[in-house]
Amino acid sequence: MKLLSTAVLALFAAAPAFAGTITIDFEAAPSFASVGSTYAASGVNFGGAVQGLANDSFTTYFTNAPSPVGVMFVAPGGTAADASMNVDGDFYGLSFYYSSADASTDAVQVWSGTDGTGNLLASFSLVANATLGCTDSAYCHWDQLSASFGSAARSVTFADSTAAAAFDNIGVIPEPSSVLLAGLALGAAFVTRRRAA
Repeated sequence: MKLLSTAVLALFAAAPAFAGTITIDFEAAPSFASVGSTYAASGVNFGGAVQGLANDSFTTYFTNAPSPVGVMFVAPGGTAADASMNVDGDFYGLSFYYSSADASTDAVQVWSGTDGTGNLLASFSLVANATLGCTDSAYCHWDQLSASFGSAARSVTFADSTAAAAFDNIGVIPEPSSVLLAGLALGAAFVTRRRAA
């Protein structure tokens, strides 16, 4: 019994590695350059048109962003693959903050395959919110959007937001692994059995 409870505790301790949200905050992204593989250690890679943006001595591009140092935008031109975020494993939920100069229907899309391929699982429309109630920068007002989906996703495209929107704190929610789910079920059975004894 003691060995079983130790195994269950080990699975619970591993839970954040399997089930935790991966958040990309763009604090380490190079300004006006491709984000590319900057976040590869987190299992996330970006197409060449996805660029970092940081305020500099020339101008203040954004204010009030959830993460103060950097955000991202999509440079004009290119394909959906150029404006994509690919995740190494499956994910089942997405959240992000955005600030957009223009309204854009289906500006952000979630796909079952990499580089914006496969089945379309979800799409997000953006409202023109960039300077709602503020005027201290081009992108000073931020709203959050989120959704979960029943099928496994592998990529997000920002192709229809080109040059109109900035994004920050993009979070993907991976599904817990089957090992973790089995461990949780085993733990629940163990607790129920002990209570019955």
